[in-house]
Formats: sequence, structure tokens, C-alpha cells
Amino acid sequence: MSRRWLSERRSDPYYRKAKKKGYRSRAAFKLKQLNKRFKFLEGVNYILDLGAAPGGWLQVASEAIGEDGLVVGVDLERIRPLRLRNVKTIIGDVTDEETVKRIRDAFPGRVDVVLSDMSPDLSGVWEVDHLRQIHLTRRALRIAGGILKPDGWVVLKVFQGSDYRKFLEEARDIFSFVRVVKPPASRKGSAEIYVVAQGLKSDRLLPRALG
Repeated sequence: MSRRWLSERRSDPYYRKAKKKGYRSRAAFKLKQLNKRFKFLEGVNYILDLGAAPGGWLQVASEAIGEDGLVVGVDLERIRPLRLRNVKTIIGDVTDEETVKRIRDAFPGRVDVVLSDMSPDLSGVWEVDHLRQIHLTRRALRIAGGILKPDGWVVLKVFQGSDYRKFLEEARDIFSFVRVVKPPASRKGSAEIYVVAQGLKSDRLLPRALG
């Protein structure tokens, strides 16, 4: 880590705010800001969080649903225990069907919300990183199409690039309500954007990208 990066991080108001409030990442405020606008965490019981490490979104979701709900976080990396009774974590690859089966088995039924803040290990070659990230988000979209309640919500991080518009069309083939938002907590120079969608279409077409 460079000294400049560490200095910028420490001066970041959302980083400082996260440390003060006990959230594991500044990304917690992205989710809070998105929820303030769309209210997708209100009155729900079951939430799936893909790419959940280090756990900031899990903490926000846990607060929203209360003790009777369940949040399941999935990541390739082990998520340090949060010691929250309504949070369960799975170490797994979302492109693996065995992981998808474990996700389904973790819930007693269909879920209310699917969150995805997934990113690949960045190579530094933007087009490569963009396509890898879109691939992961397509996978999240496909999982959501099979596990959500009919009126359920998705919140999906997407890197903008050559395949972004096509992905957005795919989301609109699946959901009746689709909005694109960049929350204030997203860094200004970041190409990330969030797709917030609700209402599975009965004739939905899931993305074909697998693996």
C-alpha cells in the first residue's frame, strides 16, 4: 500500500464514519444511501448478499431486518465472524452450482432482496476487469431470477464499460422496475454504478452466461 493511498483513505469522510460507527467498510454507506431512496430493506425477512466480505453490507442488512430475519453472505474469502444472530456466511464461488445449492438450502423459502457488491481481482487492464465484473454480476442476476420472491428487489454493482448497456437490457428483460444510481458514497473517480430493480417478469429471460 502506498503512503498516498493510505493518506487518502484516512482523509475519506466515509472511511472515518465507518470506523466511528463500527462498520467494516465504507461501502456500508452506499447501501444505506440506496436504501434511503428505494426502501428495499424495509419490511423484509430474507436477504442474500453476494460478494459480502468484509461484511459492511451484512451489518446494514442485519440492522434492517431484526432478529427474526436472516441475511446470508457469500464470498470466496472467509468473512470474519460478525457475531450477529441473524447473519450466516458461506465460503463459495457463485459461478459454482454447488454454491448456488448451498445458498438455496440456507433459506426456508424465496428471498426478499439479493445484494451484489461483487468485484473480480483487478488486473489493471480496464476492459478485462470490466468484462470480468459484468460476468459476476450476470451470475448474480441469474441467481436472483431463481431465488427471489415475485416482488423482490436486487441491488447490483456494475462497472461501466463496453458491455454495460447490454447488461442493463438484460436486467430490464427480467424486472419491471429498473433504475441506475450512483450513491454519494461511491468515489467520484470510480466507474462503479448500481442497478436497483424490482418485480420479476413472468416471461423473464435470464442471462445465458454461466460458470
